[in-house]
Order: sequence, then structure tokens, then C-alpha cells
Amino acid sequence: MRKKRKLEQILLKGEKIMSEYNWCHGPTCHKSHTQDRIRGVKGSKVLRTRKVRQNTYIGMFSYFCSNGCYNDFANKHIQEITAIAPRTEALETPVDVQQVKHPEHYNGHYTQTAWTETKIITVDNG
Repeated sequence: MRKKRKLEQILLKGEKIMSEYNWCHGPTCHKSHTQDRIRGVKGSKVLRTRKVRQNTYIGMFSYFCSNGCYNDFANKHIQEITAIAPRTEALETPVDVQQVKHPEHYNGHYTQTAWTETKIITVDNG
């Protein structure tokens, strides 16, 4: 009852209410046949989009219930998403490439053959 009164007071003051949940933004979330999405009474059941709990991690899991829903959204809206910040030039990171040769050696169980490792080291030009 206390929460209801507080909610009514907030609404009367015209303050915005931030829910601690978002609805999943996946375009087909409400079509997945899982028991946790079933809502309604006998005779008028529906599959409903999942609620996603807000958390301190500000990222995709505040808006999507799964990687699948995130991927569905991204695939459907990729043109609009990339139009927000178009990439007109390639990005580059300066690196130093080194070839490290490892000799053949016996490790107690088997002989490790000689091999060459390619190390990519980021160069800080700052």
C-alpha cells in the first residue's frame, strides 16, 4: 500500500518514473515458444516479450534478454544503426610484428617439435 501511495504522489507531481525493467527490444522475442513468455488466462493466452532487469552494466543486456534477441535487432536495424555514426575511413593501429622461433624440446611426456610464433605487439605512438 505504501508503494501505491508513493507512486500516486510522484504522478501528481508530474515526475518521470524510471522503471527498473525494460522490455526486450528483440523484434521476434514475443514469438519464441518458451514457458516464461506465456501470459494470460485460460482461453486467451499470449506469448509476451520478456522483461529485462536494469543493472549497473550499461550495455546490451539492459535492453535484450539474450544474444539471439540482440542479433535479431541488429540484423533488422543495421542500416539505421550505422547511419548514426558512419565510418568513412579505415581505422588503423600501429603494430610491431615479430617472429619468435621456439626450438624442439622434450617436456617429459612427448617431444614438442620446433615451431615459429608470430607476435603482434601494439606500438604506442602517443
